[in-house]
Amino acid sequence: MSIEYLGLSSINGPLIALEGVEDAFFDEIVEFMVNGNERKLGRIVEIYEDKAVIQVFEGTDNMSLLNTHTRLTGHPMEVALSPDILGRTFNGIGQPIDDMGPISSAIKRDVNGLPLNPVTREYPRNYIRTGISAIDGLTTLIRGQKLPIFSGNGLPHDQLAAQIVKQASLGDDSDEEFAIVFAAMGVKHDVADFFRRTFEESGVADHVAMFLNLANDPVVERLITPKVALTAAEYLAFEHNMHILVILTDMTSFAEAMREVSSSKGEIPSRKGFPGYLYSELATIYERAGIVRGVNGSVTQLPILTMPNDDITHPIPDLTGYITEGQIVLDRGLHSQSIYPPISILPSLSRLMKDGIGEGYTREDHQDLANQLFSAYAKVGEARNLASVIGEDELSPIDKLYLEFGKEFEERYIGQKLYENRSIEMTLDLGWDLLRKLPREELDRVNTKILDKYYAPEPKEE
Repeated sequence: MSIEYLGLSSINGPLIALEGVEDAFFDEIVEFMVNGNERKLGRIVEIYEDKAVIQVFEGTDNMSLLNTHTRLTGHPMEVALSPDILGRTFNGIGQPIDDMGPISSAIKRDVNGLPLNPVTREYPRNYIRTGISAIDGLTTLIRGQKLPIFSGNGLPHDQLAAQIVKQASLGDDSDEEFAIVFAAMGVKHDVADFFRRTFEESGVADHVAMFLNLANDPVVERLITPKVALTAAEYLAFEHNMHILVILTDMTSFAEAMREVSSSKGEIPSRKGFPGYLYSELATIYERAGIVRGVNGSVTQLPILTMPNDDITHPIPDLTGYITEGQIVLDRGLHSQSIYPPISILPSLSRLMKDGIGEGYTREDHQDLANQLFSAYAKVGEARNLASVIGEDELSPIDKLYLEFGKEFEERYIGQKLYENRSIEMTLDLGWDLLRKLPREELDRVNTKILDKYYAPEPKEE
């Protein structure tokens, strides 16, 4: 039997305190009835003896110490789940906002999830094609991986996220089920409308489940949004054997919401004012990616975060880098040259790439080609630095070739149109086309057999 409490002890921002509480537990969901007609939800975030501190998802507007009835539900935050969530749009706590009615399902899952037993984890194999050469060719996304995109304010990470949602697949020859769970935290109305419109116009909305927390939505709701989205992803992957790509944007908004709530609770701040448990909170989200032995499905994460002041050493990208398996870094310099997507190749990497590409996955030459492109582009940077000192005219012929290679590599390989969806064969062939601009003896990262098969000098004009 649930007990109903009348009145509150105190209100502080999104937090309220309640005294005289019995049999309450951490993370329990609480229902509020304000003025007898307005229903709100919260969760217990702190308990001390008979006192409970509760976060209110919808904010504490209109709530006073006297006009509120409180009821403990006896269960943690849960979300109703069904395969019908694909093609639907929800708010940050999983309530439908697309005027298509509630999800009719008896299945409910705790949004905090359950830790994956390390013993039952399968090593990530095979790749997810995004249709973007700089990712597919050089920082390949592997099923079950968590690969963040490090961006900055004003860079086109929203367009990149939308393009990946439109183009992502398991490859042309795969017959396995694939879907996307898209969660946006703290986005403006025009950005949310951009995502909605883009998915609908491109015809992919029917295999996308969207969870939108807008900038004017309560901060506390932002802390729940990625957990709700990942709960939906785990349900589709591990109970319906689907391969799910989860895109979370923007994790910086999530971390800043955590800082705001932590400050309201009076907790001692750590680096840059963030709470000391920022790392563990990020880990509980990122580690919900993977493959479980005996299940055909997988959960792959592509979190997007904006680095404050483009500082990759900021606590959010810094801690994210410890947990995830690589990163894709967007570059402001490439963006200023109107190159889209402005992916900075040299600091970007995918640590699991080597295990999901090559013969049987993509093509036998993939790894050697990627190694050679990285090496050649690094030498482009050296040639540019030298040219800035002594002038381009004083460079050696081979350095001039590298400058020409670098220009074409950025314009043709990294750069592509917003609606251009390249197959893995197109990406690999384009890489070889660019390497042919360099003498064969410069290609020292490629196996001789692969070089004989794929590298052919351009015919000389007579």
